[in-house]
Order: sequence, then C-alpha cells, then structure tokens
Amino acid sequence: MDFEPTERQVYWRDRVRGFIEQHVRPNVPVYDEQDREGDRWKVLPIAEEMKAKAKEQGIWNLFMPPRNDSHHHVDDSFEFEGPGLTNLEYALCAEEMGRIGWASEVFNCSAPDTGNMEVFHRYGTREQKEEWLRPLMNGEIRSAFLMTEPYTASSDATNIETRIERDGDEYVINGRKWWSSGLGDPRCKVAIVMGKTDFEAQRHAQQSMILMPIDTPGVNILRHLPVFGYDDAPHGHMEVEMKDVRVPASNILLGEGRGFEIAQGRLGPGRIHHCMRTIGVAEEALEKMCKRLQEREAFGKPIYKHSVWEERVARARIDIDMTRLLCLKAADMMDKVGNKAAKQEIAMIKVQAPNMALRIIDDAIQAHGGGGVSEDYGLARSYANQRTLRLADGPDEVHARSIARMEFGKHAPQEGPSANALRSGPAPANDSDTMSSGDMGVAR
Repeated sequence: MDFEPTERQVYWRDRVRGFIEQHVRPNVPVYDEQDREGDRWKVLPIAEEMKAKAKEQGIWNLFMPPRNDSHHHVDDSFEFEGPGLTNLEYALCAEEMGRIGWASEVFNCSAPDTGNMEVFHRYGTREQKEEWLRPLMNGEIRSAFLMTEPYTASSDATNIETRIERDGDEYVINGRKWWSSGLGDPRCKVAIVMGKTDFEAQRHAQQSMILMPIDTPGVNILRHLPVFGYDDAPHGHMEVEMKDVRVPASNILLGEGRGFEIAQGRLGPGRIHHCMRTIGVAEEALEKMCKRLQEREAFGKPIYKHSVWEERVARARIDIDMTRLLCLKAADMMDKVGNKAAKQEIAMIKVQAPNMALRIIDDAIQAHGGGGVSEDYGLARSYANQRTLRLADGPDEVHARSIARMEFGKHAPQEGPSANALRSGPAPANDSDTMSSGDMGVAR
C-alpha cells in the first residue's frame, strides 16, 4: 500500500491549492460584500471573475470522469470532457475546494451541477448534451436536481409521488419537490426531475428521470427554505410545485423505468464529492481553533494550555486524518473496481465525514466563545452546511443500514434455524437500499 501521492495527484492538487490561496481567499471579503448588497438572488461578479480566470488556466470541470468510464451509453463523450481526473486525483483537489464555501463554483465543480453533468455525460442523448451539458460545462448556466418531496419519507425513494405521465408527444409532470438546491440562482435553467411513470411496475422500475426547463409553464417556486436561518444565496434551496408541466417526450432520460439506475450512477460520485470537501471544511475549522486558542488567555494562562483543549485538538487531528484515509480508500476503490463494489466504503465515508466535521466545528465554536456563534468567523455557517450533509444524499440511518446489512451478509450463520430464516428473508442489500432523495446538493 503506497501512501505517497503520485506526480499527477500533486500537480492538480497544488494547482487548485495555489489558485485558491492566490485568488480566491484574498477575495473572500469582496464576495461577502457583494453578497450583502442588493437582491439576495443574483450573480456575484467576483465569482464570475474568478471562474473566467480558472477556466483560462485550465483548472475547470475537474470532476468529469475519465473516458474509460463504463457507464457511457453514447460514444460521443470526447467533446464533453474535463481533464479526466480519477476519483482519487479529484479527492485531493476537492478537499482544497472545501476550505472556502464558494471555491467549488470557481472551478465549475459545485453541486448539484457536478452530478447533473455526469448524468448528461453518461446517459444523455447527443441532443440533450448539446442543449444542456455544453452550457453547463462552459459555466454559462446552472441546474437543479428535484428528488426530495415534502409529503413522503424521501429516505426511501420508492415513496416518491410525483407523476410523469405520457400524453402523445409530451410528458405531463405533476407533483411537489423541496430542498431543490440551486433553484434560487438566476442562472438555473434546467432541472432533472425524478418521478413515477408507472405506479404498477416493480418497486424499483416505477421511477423515471426527465429534463424540465425551469421556465416551462406550471413550474412554480413556492418558497425558499433557509437552513438554520442561512439562505445559502444565491444558490438556495426551494420548494417547487409542478402543475401540468408539459415537456417533449424526448426529454426522458434513458427511457421509462430507468430512474433508479440513473440515480445510482449519479449519487455514488456525488456522495463522495461532498465527503472530500468536508475534509477541507474540517481542516479549516481546526486551523481557526488552534489560532484562537493561542491568542486568548483565561485564568492566568493561554487557553491552549488548559488540558481539555489539548485533548480536543489532538482528537481533531486524529479524526481528520482517519477520515481522509477512508475517503481516499473509497475513491481509489471506485477507480479500480467500480462504484458498486465500493458501495460499503462510499456509505461508510458518507456517515463518517459530516459527523467528524460537525464535532470539530463545534469545538472550534466553543474555542471562539460568543464569537463562534456569530457571523464573524464563519463557523456557524459551516456547522449549518455540514449538518445538512447528514441528510443530503441519504440520511445516516440509511447508509448505516446498508453497511450493517452488507456486514451481516459476510457473516451469515452456516447452519441451523437462524441460517434458514436469514436465507428466506429479505434479499441482501443492493444499490437501491442506499437510495435516498435527500439530495440537498449543497454547493460546498
């Protein structure tokens, strides 16, 4: 097992790190100032300026999978590619992006666009790619992914009630979605909607995915949903009603009943991308905590010399490094044996990463005292963002269930009544068991 990064891994990581330190971090105050001015739902000039610079330097669309990706259904992908980083190579870059909330967008690597672009890349027709993937990859428009619903337990995506019904040369969409991340952005032009085309089919063959231009009549944004009071503008998370929304029949992805297949292709990489960025979030919180503890005194000595803080800082460093190793292992397995074979590792890192980051951010808040829960240090916002990730792309409980069932499958009893009961019971966990519609897709 070799823990030394390759020359290519270091090259891309350092390019991203260097760009962030040279261009993005110095402009955080400018971004914050532009964010505070005027309308909440707007395009921020500094972000567009940074995007143009990153694109010019070729640090762009880093998440796009290499050409040998086995999921391609149409062999015209060469026109729609990034630098072709592996999951492992991208993991190191995404960690750097995670250190500053809006850095991912600078490199056109923010959710939910990344997952949506992969869907177009893997499953889209030539026409769908030309219309939507090309402007997405150019950073000209943004997109949304509509899966979660307010009136169902969306941790089980088979509960989805949105209807997608064929009517001649069109499909008619009726339903309500929420936590539709990115719909607040004025550049958001298209959504991928998951709904049911056949309520009588087998449980995992009822669902389909369809492309819905946001300006289609009948698409009504009902309200914005803040997270712990943060609006996450200009990105935002919306509740949206679809009332007799008509789109061309050609907007269906892959065909009716293929929704779960597409969702698994999309959510595997998306889940781990969040985890990669989360490690950067945790590193940033630890850095702030260490600096703060050495700047302040209490009860006659610097705060960092109180033993409770030595324990907390040590635990933070251990937890970050352990989590990074698990994340890199999952990414490496995805590259070598595929997403399906790596599903237990993907589930494990999805549970571990946000919980780890939340503990460290919470300690960093404590170290900052009253300042920690204010807007001054960015820690409260980080906490709000990370707390959503225990729900987005599947809640902890769904992933823990999947992990446990795979573990039980490895150690089934060989004989006796209990073995027979196990064998005649539910089938072993498949990809569908980890499916959740909690795709809040927070762009971190």
